[in-house]
Amino acid sequence: MKTKLFKAMMIFSVLFSACQGNNKVPGHPQKAAPNFAHDLTFLQKWDQQLIVLSASGGEAKLIVSPKYQGKVFTSTAEGEEGKSFGWINYKAFDQAIDPHMNAYGGEDRLWLGPEGGPFSLFFAPKKDMVFDHWRTPAAIDTESWSLVSSSTKSVRLAKDMELQNYAGTQFKINVNRQVEILERKEIEGMLSIVLGDKVKSVGFKTTNSLRNTGDFTWDKKTGAPCIWNLDMFTPTPETVILIPYKEEAEGKVATTDYFGEIQSDRIAMEKGVLYFKADGLSRGKLGIPPHRAKPIAGSYAVDEGVLTITLFDVANTATYLNQEWTTKKDPFLGDAMNAYNDGPLADGTQMGPFYEIESVSPAAFIPPNEQIVHTHSVFHFTGDKTELNTIAEKVLGTSLARVSTIFGQPKK
Repeated sequence: MKTKLFKAMMIFSVLFSACQGNNKVPGHPQKAAPNFAHDLTFLQKWDQQLIVLSASGGEAKLIVSPKYQGKVFTSTAEGEEGKSFGWINYKAFDQAIDPHMNAYGGEDRLWLGPEGGPFSLFFAPKKDMVFDHWRTPAAIDTESWSLVSSSTKSVRLAKDMELQNYAGTQFKINVNRQVEILERKEIEGMLSIVLGDKVKSVGFKTTNSLRNTGDFTWDKKTGAPCIWNLDMFTPTPETVILIPYKEEAEGKVATTDYFGEIQSDRIAMEKGVLYFKADGLSRGKLGIPPHRAKPIAGSYAVDEGVLTITLFDVANTATYLNQEWTTKKDPFLGDAMNAYNDGPLADGTQMGPFYEIESVSPAAFIPPNEQIVHTHSVFHFTGDKTELNTIAEKVLGTSLARVSTIFGQPKK
């Protein structure tokens, strides 16, 4: 019984239980950055190649880091004194390299999957899938990426890597990543909205490609990697993740037991929208299967008036990889997008809090010299709540009034 309990606790820890920067006082996490300028100054100490992209007018900005695997660390809609939207784990930067994962944070980072399963990239062959054996590949964790080109509007980065999966397959891979800040008209076009003068916005698009640079085709016998975008944001007591889904499709709407079943008072489904509390107080992860997934998700901080939207590729009939830490489930039956809310671990420590919205590509079943491409974009809006409500209703299919009351929160 004790052995089973210990293993369950290790699996429950999954991504973050032994990473740097754990907060020893649950409920009293590190404070969010006072503004974008603070984060820029902090990050410039650690990456001298740091790149700041700016939209016309100079208020919308974002920070990209070649040293830290091409991460978009954070963005702002109101210049250097404006709110910094990305979550940054300040305590991780001056720590020794962690063998499992180095969690620096970042508003959009690029990983490769699958994390678990018989074709996992995070476990060596024949090793039990427990935390002690879990290793994030250095190419997506600690190694610098090459800066291919940059301008005031966009940056392109690349990384060649060789990875072995759990089945023993040796992959040769090139990853290429372009990050571009979006102008106001581009944001309107991508989301089919009109932005009023009372709303401030910032948006960026990432175009991520994964190329087979080896000499054999990746298939269901060798296993195949996938592209994985993960966005880390700072929660508030009244932040709610919003995930539209295909209401007419059959089967389960979501996988809700990645880290144990999510408490019923933290998740709700209504009229084709899934609501998930993102207050950073209770660990939970969910996933939407491809036949249910729409290419859109977001969040709204009721108490701060920040509306966030993510837009990403979804192929409803494609093969997605199961990322769970088990070899007993179908490895080719996975989710197309995920959401995560951080919270204290079993020992009372907490790295964040933060919350995540994630998207993945289908499995890269491709021959040599071929590639797959996955796009993932992030948008933030602040300002007049009537105008924010119009955006939420148009893009996410729900009103801000409903978001504010879905979990019994006071209407703002």
